[in-house]
Amino acid sequence: MKKNNGNEGRNGKDGLAAAPASHASRPSSQKPSPYAAEEKKSLSAVREIYAELRPVDRACALRTECCRFRLTGKIPHLTRGEALVAARAFKATGRKFLPERADCPLLDPVTARCLIYESRPFGCRTHFCAAAGGAYARRDVADLIRRLEAIARNLGGREARRIADAIQEWL
Repeated sequence: MKKNNGNEGRNGKDGLAAAPASHASRPSSQKPSPYAAEEKKSLSAVREIYAELRPVDRACALRTECCRFRLTGKIPHLTRGEALVAARAFKATGRKFLPERADCPLLDPVTARCLIYESRPFGCRTHFCAAAGGAYARRDVADLIRRLEAIARNLGGREARRIADAIQEWL
């Protein structure tokens, strides 16, 4: 198929439709996501949920203890929508591959800060170490969790997955 250079209108000189601009930069071996239309809506919907998270008075001293999976023994699980938001934010840092390590793959090893703090997953927003005042009560965020799960279903996902596995799927 001939690529439209913008001078021939919607169809090229040969009458064939030009490749959609949204897929023009994809490698030819990578197929468009069957959920491409849903992805854009999902990005906005997840960000809305993050914005609606009711603030709770916490005293996080940016210790990043919750990012140290070896210390906590807990690894966050992300829904597909959360993983999509995190992957887009990760790509925006110029990185292409998640590092393999025991701590959070989104923790910058040099600065010890989250690479995607503004787009961090829901679990990272609601889990706090004991020193910061503890976690949100599930009953206080259950409605937001249900909405995240609905977004995941719309993207073809069923269950939340470990953070690295969930994000890697979108990279």
